[in-house]
Amino acid sequence: MPGWLQALIHADQDLFMLLNTVLTNNWLDNILPWWRDANTWIPLYVFLLVFMIINFGWRSVGWIIFLIATASLTDLVSSWFFKDYFMRVRPCNDPFLATQARLLINRCPSSFSFTSSHATNHFGAAMFIFVTLKPFIGKWGWLFFAWAATICYGQVYVGVHYPLDVLAGGLLGCFLGWLMSKIYGAIHTKGLSLHAALKTPEVPS
Repeated sequence: MPGWLQALIHADQDLFMLLNTVLTNNWLDNILPWWRDANTWIPLYVFLLVFMIINFGWRSVGWIIFLIATASLTDLVSSWFFKDYFMRVRPCNDPFLATQARLLINRCPSSFSFTSSHATNHFGAAMFIFVTLKPFIGKWGWLFFAWAATICYGQVYVGVHYPLDVLAGGLLGCFLGWLMSKIYGAIHTKGLSLHAALKTPEVPS
């Protein structure tokens, strides 16, 4: 292993231990295990789908399909390619770190650690939503990135991922979300896209 890579891994482990065992408090101990759970956000997903249908009607069908496809793609690339290629053991499964780190959820996942699928999925969705809905939600779209970042932080805090896992996962998710947003924009005609909802009939002069 190259010296620079070994140094990077050691720094990543040190940062993990700092976030997981030192910079902690009881409030975060209670909130973050619940916050980073995907089931916590089901009401948000339902609200987003209802919001799209109410505001855009049939035009939202393609958008919803692409959002689901984005989530599927990010999970596939992270879970079935990166994890199996790099085969990095999670900190809670590492024979040395597991004796020192805190695990704040019921079990340590058996899958590999790099990249974080939570990070890839949430940042992928955040980027897709940000790009495709920017004309409608403006600066509020940045809140989706803040949401994704707090979930990623939770993954480190509860002891199931290293900081580098969530950083790389977030960057990967942003790229895939951006790519899917561009494909979505390219294959939708003006009459089928959400942006058609912004168009108003021209008044003859």
